[in-house]
Amino acid sequence: MQRYHHQQHFAFFFFLVYFGVTVCLNSDGLALMALKAAISVDPTGALTSWWEASETPCNWAGVTCKHRRVTQISLNSRGLTGYLPSELGLLAHLKRLTLSHNNLSHAIPVTLFNATTLLVLDLSHNSLTGPLPLSVSHLKNLVHFDVSSNALSGHLPVTLALLVSLSGTLNLSYNNFTGSIPFQFGSLPVTLSLDLRYNNLTGQIPQVGSLLNQGPTAFSNNPNLCGFPMQNACPESVQIPNLTNPNLTNPNRAPNRDRGGALFVCVIATVALSGVVLCSVVVILLLRKGFGEGQIGKGEGENNAESEEKGRFVVIGDELGFELEDLLRGSAYVMGKSGSGILYKVVGVGKRAAAAETVVAVRRLGEDGGAWRLKEFEAEVEGVARVRHPNVVALRAYYYAREEKLLVTDFVRNGNLHTALHGGPSNSFSPLSWAARLKIAQGAASGLTYIHEFSGRKYVHGNLKSTKILLDEDLNPYISGFGLTRLGIGTSKSPTSAPKQLSSNHSMTTSAIGSNSNISASSNIYLAPEVRIACGKFTQKCDVYSFGIVLLELLTGRLPELGAESDSVELESFVRKAFSEEKPLSEIIDPALLPEVYAKKQVIAVFHVALNCTELDPELRPRMRTVSETLDRIKIQ
Repeated sequence: MQRYHHQQHFAFFFFLVYFGVTVCLNSDGLALMALKAAISVDPTGALTSWWEASETPCNWAGVTCKHRRVTQISLNSRGLTGYLPSELGLLAHLKRLTLSHNNLSHAIPVTLFNATTLLVLDLSHNSLTGPLPLSVSHLKNLVHFDVSSNALSGHLPVTLALLVSLSGTLNLSYNNFTGSIPFQFGSLPVTLSLDLRYNNLTGQIPQVGSLLNQGPTAFSNNPNLCGFPMQNACPESVQIPNLTNPNLTNPNRAPNRDRGGALFVCVIATVALSGVVLCSVVVILLLRKGFGEGQIGKGEGENNAESEEKGRFVVIGDELGFELEDLLRGSAYVMGKSGSGILYKVVGVGKRAAAAETVVAVRRLGEDGGAWRLKEFEAEVEGVARVRHPNVVALRAYYYAREEKLLVTDFVRNGNLHTALHGGPSNSFSPLSWAARLKIAQGAASGLTYIHEFSGRKYVHGNLKSTKILLDEDLNPYISGFGLTRLGIGTSKSPTSAPKQLSSNHSMTTSAIGSNSNISASSNIYLAPEVRIACGKFTQKCDVYSFGIVLLELLTGRLPELGAESDSVELESFVRKAFSEEKPLSEIIDPALLPEVYAKKQVIAVFHVALNCTELDPELRPRMRTVSETLDRIKIQ
């Protein structure tokens, strides 16, 4: 049946080419027409603008171009029924293909992986069948790969381990994959979030490489999997080689396990035998470094030298609801990884009822955070803790030791704005309504305004993006990550000296989040051009620019460019050009908002706010107070 579909599809494709029906279209346009031909049901009319007589496909719904070449196809949640045509592999400049939450069926064509420029490939929540082709290894630049919630089968391709650029998500959950987890998966980047849940995988989970950083949720609901971090022990010992330097061409090669890895596994086994369920790396590290012997208190009267040696746990205020031993008893799950460290969800399992019900987020700061001495670290952290606002994630406690630093914050249960807009692992969001988007924009603006005006020292966030705006069950926004840029990356590499810009008399107000913080040039599209291009100083006007990009995401539903295209402000320039050419609003906004025609004036008003925020000249950008007040005047009618 599938071969018949592809033959029929190719016949249509070559008919268009040889009989001149689409003489205006380039090769990218012809490939997209092949996709349209492969779709049998289009209930929302998502492809009605795809005409073979068009001059370019760059004006078609769901299509983004650069220099007249297709770089993005985004057709999520359109109810499309059909299959993936082979011609998609001909899109030589395609960077993002997102077709999640549709009804696409049949196998993934091997030729799809000829589109080797792909950075994001999301085919989740469809009805795709068959094995995952070995040629997936051709996608050397792939950062995010999600084929969850399909009916894929067969063994996990060992060639997935060759995708060395995967640093976001590898989500293969909710399929029918069988066999064991290849030990080569341990060579995948440590920053990767792996999801293998709800398959039919068997055998022992390899205790190697980056697989050791995954919590139990990465492997759950595979009844025949065993070993850490699962709670069921393997029936007999299985020798699995470690991957100090994995070699995919020689799978029998087993480099020696380093002493730190061996100690890690031993501690895991000891804890498991004692009946305490510690489900992530962070708790083990705490035990190894004497965290259980650390000091507990409010920050007064302690001996600094003793605290630096043994560790110190400080609760900020009285709202936390559990103590150090409760945190140690908690079950921890890896939620994400970034340059500022690893983030865990910790569920309290203390003796008291309040502790058992408590869920917090714990961030283990990256290795560069080791530059801080106790006194300076406390000043930085307590500066963050004083910023309390309904739309800013609150810091509840911290732990300090010479080689281990943790931040404990509220856990916001409903993911982040990026996932709500663009999809992602375990995404349960329906398309956000206009009322929800305006509410999120207003709340986030209020929180950022409070950060800016909390002190006369000109606090800045420094890393605002859609992933840093968390959402609760009622879609109330919470700005996260405030202070992490400084805390996670010390300016000094010496563990015994304070960071260069900090003296014992200075607090966060003059260093961590002050206007003199230096930010090096970055490929992050959220960064203001004066920082990204000219290596300038980060100011509050840079935060305003970042907030403007977030607003454009909310309005258009489009992804900002990733690092590979850092030479242009793709989303901002696209919107600004569309307005200058007076294009219809339907070609700019998120198609999910089109039914809400009553909001047209409100949408345009927010577009103007976003464009003001993203002015290239920082002097022309408004203050966040002005942005917040302008957004608050926009009411749902």
